[in-house]
Amino acid sequence: MSMYVTCLDLEGVLVPEIWIAFAEASGIPELRRTTRDEPDYDKLMKYRLAILKEHGLGLKEIQETIAKVDPMPGAKEFLDELRSFTQVIIISDTFYQFAGPLMKKLGYPTLFCNTLEVGENGEITGYKMRCEKSKLTTVKALQSAGFTTIAAGDSHNDLGMIEASKAGFLFRSTDAIKAEHPELQAFEEYDEFLAAIKAAMD
Repeated sequence: MSMYVTCLDLEGVLVPEIWIAFAEASGIPELRRTTRDEPDYDKLMKYRLAILKEHGLGLKEIQETIAKVDPMPGAKEFLDELRSFTQVIIISDTFYQFAGPLMKKLGYPTLFCNTLEVGENGEITGYKMRCEKSKLTTVKALQSAGFTTIAAGDSHNDLGMIEASKAGFLFRSTDAIKAEHPELQAFEEYDEFLAAIKAAMD
């Protein structure tokens, strides 16, 4: 039995998109843009931070919205079941300051993500990525440590880790990404997704 680690994206797979939830709560539609719309993460974050600054919104306001966000229906049960037969790491481009309350609701799975730079007044002044191409880099590091990876996500920035893994899946992705990658199995429901991960490990 080789050592498997399943690497999952967070937003869009286990929890709703945090920025979309905040766009709705704050009434700022421009904040609805995600990595599905803008594959260049640095460009996307600079755009978001400029909008927050313009509206005088900081970490506190975003955290208040996140506190009300729940994981997707069935996500915690899926994760509990998955963790019963494989190691799981959630690899996300989100930030520890955002993800904390959601990790509690998911039963504290392991999360690798990034860090926000926050001023004393609560203004988000910047962010620090853990490493370049964090998802792909992490999967490659796990492989070099002797693990076989299975990966899944919904977005452009997940494709690197999906393609580099023994098995990779799309979960609740867009029609455009599914059309661009017909070679990848795509799932909408957790039970089918779970069965596919199990089958990939046989």
